[in-house]
Amino acid sequence: MLTKFPHLRQDFAASLVVFLVALPLCVGVAVASGVPAELGLVTGIVGGIVTGLMRGSSLQVSGPAAGLTVLVFEAVNEFGLPALGVIVLASGLLQLAMGALKLGRWFRAISVSVVEGMLAGIGLVIIAGQLYAAAGLKAPASGLDKIAGLPGAAADALGSTGALASLAIGAGTIAVMVLWKRLPKKAQTVPGALAAVVLATLASLAFSLPVATVEVKGLLDSIQPPGLDAFGELANLSILGTILAFTLIASAESLFSAAAVDRLHDGPRTEYDKELMAQGAGNTVCGALGALPMTAVIVRSSANVQAGARTKASRVLHGVWLLLFAALLPSTLALIPIPALAGILVHAGWKLIPFREVVGLWRAHRGEALILVVTAVAIVAVNMFEGVLIGLALSVAKTAWEASHIKLEVIDKGAGPIQAYLSGNATFLRLPKILDSLEALPQDRPIEVDLSGLHHLDHACRTALENWAQRHSAPDTEPVRVTSNNG
Repeated sequence: MLTKFPHLRQDFAASLVVFLVALPLCVGVAVASGVPAELGLVTGIVGGIVTGLMRGSSLQVSGPAAGLTVLVFEAVNEFGLPALGVIVLASGLLQLAMGALKLGRWFRAISVSVVEGMLAGIGLVIIAGQLYAAAGLKAPASGLDKIAGLPGAAADALGSTGALASLAIGAGTIAVMVLWKRLPKKAQTVPGALAAVVLATLASLAFSLPVATVEVKGLLDSIQPPGLDAFGELANLSILGTILAFTLIASAESLFSAAAVDRLHDGPRTEYDKELMAQGAGNTVCGALGALPMTAVIVRSSANVQAGARTKASRVLHGVWLLLFAALLPSTLALIPIPALAGILVHAGWKLIPFREVVGLWRAHRGEALILVVTAVAIVAVNMFEGVLIGLALSVAKTAWEASHIKLEVIDKGAGPIQAYLSGNATFLRLPKILDSLEALPQDRPIEVDLSGLHHLDHACRTALENWAQRHSAPDTEPVRVTSNNG
């Protein structure tokens, strides 16, 4: 057996670690998304067994992601749970099409500032929303309302014994996860998130704390394939925008995770188009089962690499362990306190905010830092999809602005014609600046404009320069002479 699968021992051990990391996250993401806890496990199972068997990235692990929590919650609130399957199914088919058209590699062209801004915005909304869940309170719908309502929620919580008990469980969960990394390496073989959930569950049982626990429906009862009525929602334009948002964000998150995972190991590199198709296949199956969307998840993937995984067998086995748990021990989910899951997600949201990167960008590239901050704020203030579009638009505008650098050098020797040399890229973005400088030149002297130093001259600039040359000279002066490489 070991000769046929030489790395089975390492992969088997790694799969158990990944399973223990994935279990609380699958349940936590589902509860935070406003869907039955079992649907998070279904997505984890599909991510392990279906996506795990496919080619693309050998050590990357897929499942329900904290990064899509906000989007799923909004979609379920707006369109209802039956429509979620249709949205995820359509997103999966779109990912398959993009992978087949070899568009996977193009996701690497998305500005890192936009992606980090997206993650920061998601992190802020997750933290704000889960602080309410940690106190056993209902969170407002919009990101801004969540943040604005926190002082009032804190005042409400201080006056309620149940809310204080709930907050204590949530805070204790975060504390265990933060302190767990300081324990000896042997203790850390048990993942911090799992240890925190187990301790929180034991504490709430031992002290009979009045805290809400996870509702359990059973695996088969939770799986609701979308019916024909749900497919009728596709006629709604707003659901098409949601599908596009799911597709772009899930794909970007998965492929950026793949690039990060590649830096952690020396094994085969990711084939981006195949990985996009693997994600698409997984999401298509998740959609057909009415489950949560999946992405590759950096927390699970890095745990997989650090646990010594060598092949895709570890991630497939982790899916098998999730399936066995969901089938044999589903009732144990009913013991888990919801504030403990909220604590896990607050911790996950905090890790999504790239504090160090913002400081580094501000020192080196202030424009990029501004894009990151604006994207994050837009996601909190408006919504996920429009926030990302605002970030992408800013990134494109900044690139276009930087690409249109132009230099105007004026040489006036006192006698003879004034010489103006233009070099760089003359685009409509810098047209006002060019014309202001040229119109400031005297009208009673001959002028020669040399365009031979331009790499690019767009139509708007060419037309504007010709019009300026025709009208600039006084009637009794030599006309402006414009020369270029073509004479």
